[in-house]
Amino acid sequence: MARKVLVVDDEPSIVELVQFNLEKEGFEVARAYDGESALDAFRSDRFDLVILDLMLPGMDGLEVCQAIRRGSQVPVIMLTAKTDEFDRVLGLSIGADDYVTKPFSPRELVARVKAILRRQAMDSQSGQDERGVHVIRVRDLVIDGDRFEVEVGGARVDLTPKEFELLRFLAANAGRVLTRELLLEKVWGYDYAGNTRTVDVHIRRLRQKVESDDGNPAYIHTVHGVGYKFS
Repeated sequence: MARKVLVVDDEPSIVELVQFNLEKEGFEVARAYDGESALDAFRSDRFDLVILDLMLPGMDGLEVCQAIRRGSQVPVIMLTAKTDEFDRVLGLSIGADDYVTKPFSPRELVARVKAILRRQAMDSQSGQDERGVHVIRVRDLVIDGDRFEVEVGGARVDLTPKEFELLRFLAANAGRVLTRELLLEKVWGYDYAGNTRTVDVHIRRLRQKVESDDGNPAYIHTVHGVGYKFS
């Protein structure tokens, strides 16, 4: 059965471009041009992934993403014409799995769609894999891989699915210096040189949530010019 993708953008030319490239790769595509019709479509059908523009008339992409996240963990890739990092961080913080900045390469976008769905399938098939059968405890940080829960000092911390996967992978490889490219491959499933800025944005969000002082982190350390290390 073909994977089904919902493409949401108020520019018909962009929707058509994305639809053409996805259908060429065997995907089934549904279209929406504003936030309300996107939610109507999402609630009336089953989708494997949503490509969602940030700037939509009426209900914007952030609001749509929040509404989707209230009842579903379907992967969301956000499209944004904005270069302001705040918008990208905000989109990822409310549950988007990735973002692509306009103008974008249709080939790269399709590659990201495939990578996210491939990673999702691997996680589903592996079930009780080595990353999820035990609880990781480091000082006052507890990562429960079975319940997908994180606690700091006894208080539960709300993480997006991608933030949780990233934190769990970092902690499972404590002491190792992990490059941004490796993190993209293992957490996002990218097998090409993707946008490593995605990793930096997620690391920043993680530090804000699990570090008592995100400016002087105790767990997630930057190894300049290389990547990150969990201590």
